[in-house]
Amino acid sequence: MKEVLAHLHDVSIGYDTPLIEGINVEIAEGDVIAILGPSGIGKTTLLRTISGLIRPLSGEIELAIPSRGGLGYIPQRLGLVGNLSVRANVSMGARVRTSRWWPAVFPLPKEFEEDISKAMQHLGIEDIADQPVRILSGGQQRRVATARTMIQKPKLVLADEFLGELDDDNVEVVMNTVRATIRAQNSALIMVEHHEDLAKEVANRIWRIKDGKLIEEVSHEPPHTGPNESSNSVKSPLALPKTNLPITQ
Repeated sequence: MKEVLAHLHDVSIGYDTPLIEGINVEIAEGDVIAILGPSGIGKTTLLRTISGLIRPLSGEIELAIPSRGGLGYIPQRLGLVGNLSVRANVSMGARVRTSRWWPAVFPLPKEFEEDISKAMQHLGIEDIADQPVRILSGGQQRRVATARTMIQKPKLVLADEFLGELDDDNVEVVMNTVRATIRAQNSALIMVEHHEDLAKEVANRIWRIKDGKLIEEVSHEPPHTGPNESSNSVKSPLALPKTNLPITQ
């Protein structure tokens, strides 16, 4: 039986007035959920509320994920450090995995360095590992942000239009890498996506926001591969031994 990672109980979200009311949903291991709806309807606000950056107007959000590094967030504004290299930005995700504060001036364990190299390789950014992020294209920066989050090995990934600025080939590369990591870690992904056809292709659940309500339209077994990839070719680039971390409710 799949473990429930998050449960929203009669949640209303927004700022001064509600954008979405009466949300009652569960997110389980293996879920790939796409949120659809026009701009300004509350998609990003929903992600930010689940992440804890915004408090819900009412209701309760229960998270059953590790308290350190258990939640990964890829925002629209990627939050990369422009003057640092690709490798340095990706390594920030690995530092979150450590059980204690790990100063940036200290070298990471060999195991982590190997994971960083694998993540960059699978996302096609190993050739630019030493370049500063500020000179990269928008699509390259999105792959860096994805690698940083995946190397963190979160149980729940929240991604806000993280496939934007990617061509079709790179969308496939990114989604295959993310799904492989999700399967290896028994994690889940909630993503905001503007392109409905793509959302239905990559997700097993669709949440549509309409008239102030969250409506689940599609539910089926999650796809195991990208649009043009056979299941035999999927590899798990970031599959590491699971760690026993404290769980917070």
